[in-house]
Amino acid sequence: MTILLGIIWVVWGVTKKGYYIPEIASQFFVMGLVAGIIGVVFKLNNMKVDDIASSFQRGAADLVGAALVVGMAKGILIILGGSDPSTPTVLNTILNGMGKTVGQIGGGFAAWFMYLFQSIFNFFVVSGSGQAALTMPIMAPLSDLVGVSRQTAVLAFQLGDGLTNVIVPTSACLMGVLGVARIDWGKWAKWQIKMQGFLFLLGTIFIIIAHIIGF
Repeated sequence: MTILLGIIWVVWGVTKKGYYIPEIASQFFVMGLVAGIIGVVFKLNNMKVDDIASSFQRGAADLVGAALVVGMAKGILIILGGSDPSTPTVLNTILNGMGKTVGQIGGGFAAWFMYLFQSIFNFFVVSGSGQAALTMPIMAPLSDLVGVSRQTAVLAFQLGDGLTNVIVPTSACLMGVLGVARIDWGKWAKWQIKMQGFLFLLGTIFIIIAHIIGF
């Protein structure tokens, strides 16, 4: 119940107050601290005060990889000159080139191309936050140039990042689960490829519909 109320509070903050990463991070920290205090007070699973710190340490350790990816992605963005559209940078040069190329193929196909790109890019950067930090500074303004709504560009990112996570061998979570289950990735991929084809087709339909209705 505490976690559910916390998630509702965060969603409300994001939608109504425009909270971003610093505000969300502070709220999750407070939620974790409050949950730990409740566990100690009511002695849930014989929880002690020291367990709050050790649990936080274990949870933070699981996120170190994603944090490093996000940091490196931000570093790459800085090296490319930043995401300011009014500044002559390498990133804006890439954006301009992609805009001219994708702009010639029409809005609907451009939206599908974004979905295809995000699906392929997920092989190289599995972390959703890292992939967003790398690709969305390009895809968001690119969508403005080619007549695709930014929400559709975000949908292309979400589908491309999410649906391929169950087959890409660069996913630590997937490989860990397959290792525990003692299933070879090649065998898993052979079974999963048909499902991926179906999911990709389904994602394509959603992207086209989203563009048509101006999502």
